[in-house]
Formats: sequence, structure tokens, C-alpha cells
Amino acid sequence: MAASKFQALWNHPVGPKTIHFWAPTFKWGLSIANAADFSKPPEELSYPLQFAVACSGLIWSRYCTVITPRNWNLLGVNAAMAGTGVYQLSRKIWHDYSSKTEAEIANEQVQVK
Repeated sequence: MAASKFQALWNHPVGPKTIHFWAPTFKWGLSIANAADFSKPPEELSYPLQFAVACSGLIWSRYCTVITPRNWNLLGVNAAMAGTGVYQLSRKIWHDYSSKTEAEIANEQVQVK
């Protein structure tokens, strides 16, 4: 029984014998690298890069739901890309637009003294 399941997976249209399996499998490296940057300071993040990651993930996630045969590995990796991109963008936006500037901090310190 295990052999027949393995053979079914092996011969599947998006199985390991096709590029439809290996491309999204290696694409997980991008999502993992973006998740590894969660510990990176927000000022080092790039708006264009994270916007591209988020949009690419969203667009290709939609595409994965309309192609035949459905490629769930590709859907998962693109959803992960969209999620990590949106999270990184939110960190960058939060840091840039809700943080106090150095001048504001210095002004507050002067007023306290």
C-alpha cells in the first residue's frame, strides 16, 4: 500500500518528477529568508523589496487557485511570501510613521530639564 501511494505521488502532475514540484519547493527559501529578517531592525528594511514580495505572493496565490492541476505547494509558498512581506511592511511603516524622531526626543529631554 505504501508503494502504491509513493508511486501515485511520484507520477502526480505536480509530483517530484516535474518542475511544478521543485520550483515552489526552492521558492520556500525566499520565504524563510524573509522570515529570518524578522529580527532585523526596521530601518534596514526596504519598502520596494517588501512591497514586491507581498504583491508577488498575493498575485501568484490567486493564480495557484485557477490553474489545473492545483498546486498546493505553490499556493502555500506564495501565501507565506505575501504574509511575510505584509508583516515586514507593517513593521517598516510602524517604525517610520509612529516613532518619534531624534529631534522630538531631544526636545522632550530639554523640556524636562
